[in-house]
Amino acid sequence: MNAVARNEQLIRQHKLLQILERYRFGRLLEELRDDLVEELGLSSLHVRTVRRDLEALQLAGVDVDVHEQERGRAWKLGSGFRGSHKITASASELIALSLGRDLMLPLVGTPFWHGIETFWNKVREELPTSVWEHYEKYRRFLAVLGLPTKSYENHQGVLKTINRAILEHRVVEIEYQSLGKPAAQRRIEPLGVIYFQSSLYILAVAQELSATESPIRRFKLDRFTKATALDEWFKPPEDFQLDDYLRQSTGIFSGQDPIEIAVKISTLAAPWVSEDPWHPEQKVQRHADGSVTLTLPVVHELEVIPRVLALGGEAEVLSPDSCRQIMARIVQQMVCRYSPD
Repeated sequence: MNAVARNEQLIRQHKLLQILERYRFGRLLEELRDDLVEELGLSSLHVRTVRRDLEALQLAGVDVDVHEQERGRAWKLGSGFRGSHKITASASELIALSLGRDLMLPLVGTPFWHGIETFWNKVREELPTSVWEHYEKYRRFLAVLGLPTKSYENHQGVLKTINRAILEHRVVEIEYQSLGKPAAQRRIEPLGVIYFQSSLYILAVAQELSATESPIRRFKLDRFTKATALDEWFKPPEDFQLDDYLRQSTGIFSGQDPIEIAVKISTLAAPWVSEDPWHPEQKVQRHADGSVTLTLPVVHELEVIPRVLALGGEAEVLSPDSCRQIMARIVQQMVCRYSPD
């Protein structure tokens, strides 16, 4: 067996274990074949290949076997496999985990949420009743609010394609519906996935941009209507690190030369800004009357303008002039819209 075929076999076997972990009552060979085709993006796969992979796992000592059921012969993991991955947790750890799970609710319908749920179910099955009851007693007094009622159920196929393309460095042809514009086909080189304010964004090189423009763009997953991984491969930008690329940003905008925006916050609103900083690298100048001036390094004015608007007359952009002009246009539009005349 050559190296490529061996690598494909290992990938299939690893995916088989992941699939079997999700189904405590097992899967038929045909079901496992269909799961592998869908999750690995294969064009076809014979059930004989799936059987050989399962038998190879058995020879490697993995506790997986065939069980006769009314619907047919199902393959499933035995207790020995689960026992080798014993999970322990305290009530306080469960509380922290459950709060994180609640914060991830907008990811419902994605492979990420499926992983969260399968892990949560494993924890429930493994922990003693006493620990679970202790957790439930305290969890009743904690709540997570303010999350949008959205789901990525209709985008799970697109996200699987993007995730696979990121790992394999494959070019993806997408159909993308920008706001206020007709849907258009684009070719992208996906580099990463960003979870920001309960929405998913795809960071990618946009192939149609000229050499003089910054090619890396953020594409909101909600606006994808189609994604197809092509039989074309790309080389990621040298020394590209997602964390480094995003570090200078207050939000989804990043990767460009930052600009400094100065904002005057009134005495009334200054405590709110102290409670919830706008940027990890912001500079705060405090004045004798209790007001403050914030200086923020940002990539795009839209990172700051919504926050300024939220404070109404309690905040004023001092510089640069370009940002003041944007604010003036927005205020004028609002005056016209709300004027009785």
